[in-house]
Amino acid sequence: MFRHLAIVFLVALVAGPVYAVKVADITRISGQRTNVLSGLGLVFGLKGTGDGGDFEPAIKPLAAMLSKYANPTTVRALQNVQNVAVVSVTATIPAEGARNGDRIDCYVTAIGKATSLKSGRLFVIPMMGPNGQPHWSGLPYALAEGPIDLEETGSTNVGVVKRGAVMEVNVEPETVVAGQFELVLEGPAAGWITASGIAQVINGAEGAAGQTIAVAKDAKTVIVSIPKEERERPDAFISRIQRLPVPSQLLSTEARVVINTKVGSVVMTGDVEISPVVISLRGLTITTVTPAPKATELTPITTERTAVALDTAGIGGAKLNDLLTVFDQLKVPAEDRITIIKELHKTGKLHAKLITE
Repeated sequence: MFRHLAIVFLVALVAGPVYAVKVADITRISGQRTNVLSGLGLVFGLKGTGDGGDFEPAIKPLAAMLSKYANPTTVRALQNVQNVAVVSVTATIPAEGARNGDRIDCYVTAIGKATSLKSGRLFVIPMMGPNGQPHWSGLPYALAEGPIDLEETGSTNVGVVKRGAVMEVNVEPETVVAGQFELVLEGPAAGWITASGIAQVINGAEGAAGQTIAVAKDAKTVIVSIPKEERERPDAFISRIQRLPVPSQLLSTEARVVINTKVGSVVMTGDVEISPVVISLRGLTITTVTPAPKATELTPITTERTAVALDTAGIGGAKLNDLLTVFDQLKVPAEDRITIIKELHKTGKLHAKLITE
């Protein structure tokens, strides 16, 4: 149980144009994405922890493989085999693509009765693309094989073959289409403010004589047209675009609170506000008062209290980080803090988008 909550405050105090990030920091180029390869294979060398001879989905491919290598046999003859397991195999091609001969990790999962893949070795198998299809050339995308290392998850029927998949073809991301490429805003950066702002920055830096070469297609996408003289070799132009600085005031200003219930953390922007509210939970009472009361000789405000006024601006608005400061003062457990924040959102008192992970 977590007794303290990890809180990250992201506060932008901007007096003028501040360049905190580059275009490349908050966007990716459309087409640059991961791709998953998959296949079915056999693991050998297990010490009696395999699928067993009565599990035909493993024994049939074993018999077929032996026949293929001029050693024909029958399923019945393999009924006592305990050292083989049928497995699913996956490998992820990184967003930047892969070239013939590159090696990538592949992950192996037992899908039959095998209790452990320890000491096993994956027999060579072809890795296919979406829907089990090979590369357009007819070749498999990769060939996978090698010794299996068990992952540190406690599960014995899941493992990894380090650098076990060898690419047989080139997989190159298609980033430029018809002289254009798209910048896709990553996760929290997505929003019309940021998309429009990035388009303005690009047009100001690369648009000749007021020419519009970048347009915000939607809140997540900016379309950029490459100048005709650079379309044959667009690398330098794309590099310049990615290095452009983005003024912080052009970044999305949406108030957000992200809660991870597993680790008990809260990540929020500094502009998250809460309306006046009274919170009571397990004997704890917190009150937000607008405007905040002033201490007097007859009514001093002490540090030990169960009723706390929150109004840092003095104009009737309390910030969530002020409430969390009170939580620290009263030593409110992490799970209670998260419960309170969720209830504030449910009742409309928390003025921010709440994301729970």
